Amino acid sequence: MQLIMKTVQKHLSPLQLWGLAIRPKTLPASGGPIAVGCGVALACGAGGATVFLPTLACLFCSVLLQIGVNLANDYFDFKRGIDGERRQGPVRVTQSGLISPERVRLGMVFSLMLAGLLFLYLAVLGGWPIVLVGAASLLAALAYSGGPWPLASHGLGEVFAFLFYGPVGVCATAYILLGTLPLLALLASLPPGFLIAAVMVINNLRDIETDRAAGKISLAVRLGRWRTIQLYKSLVWLSYFVPPVLVVTGLAGPFVVLPLFTALLARRVCVVIECAPGDRLNALLGETARLSLFYSIMLAFGLGYNF
Repeated sequence: MQLIMKTVQKHLSPLQLWGLAIRPKTLPASGGPIAVGCGVALACGAGGATVFLPTLACLFCSVLLQIGVNLANDYFDFKRGIDGERRQGPVRVTQSGLISPERVRLGMVFSLMLAGLLFLYLAVLGGWPIVLVGAASLLAALAYSGGPWPLASHGLGEVFAFLFYGPVGVCATAYILLGTLPLLALLASLPPGFLIAAVMVINNLRDIETDRAAGKISLAVRLGRWRTIQLYKSLVWLSYFVPPVLVVTGLAGPFVVLPLFTALLARRVCVVIECAPGDRLNALLGETARLSLFYSIMLAFGLGYNF
């Protein structure tokens, strides 16, 4: 294995190695809650020209947080001896020796510092509530895999993914753009949260055996394979109940049901997970992240177009 890694390292540039480290397949999903928050703001009367820069800052902040979480996960799982030769996921650069632990840790710190600087700008726009959101987000990014009580090792990874890439991400974006928090933001935040949590379910389902052997008690380890698959399917399909509820309650117009056009992709991923072997789950993770992004973009467009 070490010989293979050295051969890989020889043929990859430093930029390509860091591309492996940040796990680009997971990054598109981080834009979903920002898009939905922007859609809510437009639906509630925010001016199109005034939302551009704050929304862009929210997007970069979200992506940097995701990169920081990915690097932290790579670093801390190596330090705890969780990653091993039997792992079926993408290459972990620390465990494989492609990038030294010290450099991965510095990359994590750098990403989170940049996110923190963007939070300072956003706090100027949104006030103390955004300061609290920023502090909680940075703390959660580190606590996901690190610290004395890692969230991911105690079955809480999916819960925090739902919270921060659903209600927190959408509502914080809408609040920054509007200066208030409408009920529409709370309801519209549920689908991105469900779908990002489903991405985490796939990740933990893939690693269920190696996590169990390493003593990492993820939610998948707690539930077992069959129940984890049912949880994944439930999270995916729950997201499709929200747009009709928004229409029926009068909180949004008919265009908000545009995400229902992604239902065929949702059906596909729910079928594939039933029979996919462990290595196939890597591709399914990417497909679920893309589903989350497509769904969120359509939801955002439907929300903004209605008003």
